[in-house]
Amino acid sequence: MKTDDLIRLMAEDAPVRFPLGRRVGLALGVGTVVAAVLLLATVGLRPNITAALETLRVAFKVTLTLLLAVTAICLVLRVGRPDASLKPLGFCLLIPLALLILAMGLELTAVPSAEWSSRLVGVHAAFCVFFIPVLSLAPLFGLLAALKHGAPSNPGLAGASAGLAASAIAAAIYAWHCPDDSPLFVATWYGLAVCLVTATGYGVGRRMLRW
Repeated sequence: MKTDDLIRLMAEDAPVRFPLGRRVGLALGVGTVVAAVLLLATVGLRPNITAALETLRVAFKVTLTLLLAVTAICLVLRVGRPDASLKPLGFCLLIPLALLILAMGLELTAVPSAEWSSRLVGVHAAFCVFFIPVLSLAPLFGLLAALKHGAPSNPGLAGASAGLAASAIAAAIYAWHCPDDSPLFVATWYGLAVCLVTATGYGVGRRMLRW
C-alpha cells in the first residue's frame, strides 16, 4: 500500500468531532476580531481613512491583501486534508503577486525616478514589519490549532499556509492604519512581514502538526 493511501485511510478512520472547516472558520473569526481590536486599541485607524479609501492606491492595497488572505485560507483548508490537490490554489497565489508587480510597474512609470526611494521607504517601514507579525499572532496560532485536528501530510507546508493566511489577514487589517500607500512600499515591507510570518508558521508547523 502506498504511503498516500495509508494516510488517507487513517484520516477517514479517525473520529471527527468537529469538522476542519468549522475549526478553521472559528480560528479565523476569533483571530481576526482579536487582531482588529488590537489595532483599534493601539494605533487606531488612519485619520483620513474615509477619503483615503476613495483613492486607487489605498483601495488596491486593501483589495490585494484581502485577495491574498482569501486564497491562503482556501489553501489552509486544502492542506489540512491529505488527499486534496494543492496545484490549483498554488497557481491562484500567483494572481496577487502578478497584480502587485503590475502596480509596481505602473508606479515606476508614473512617478519620477527621484521619488522612487522615498515611495519605497515610506514613513513607517520598520513599524510595518513589526506590527503585521504582531497582528498575525492570534490568527496564526488559531489556524495551527485547527490544523492539528486535521490530517496534513506535510506539516511544514501546512504551517506555512497558516502563516501566509494569518499574515495576509493582519496586513489587510493594518492597511486601514498604514499611511504608506505606494505599491513599492507594500511589495517591500508588507512582503517582508508576510515572509517572516510564513517562515515562522513553517517552523512551528513542522513540530506542532507532526503525527
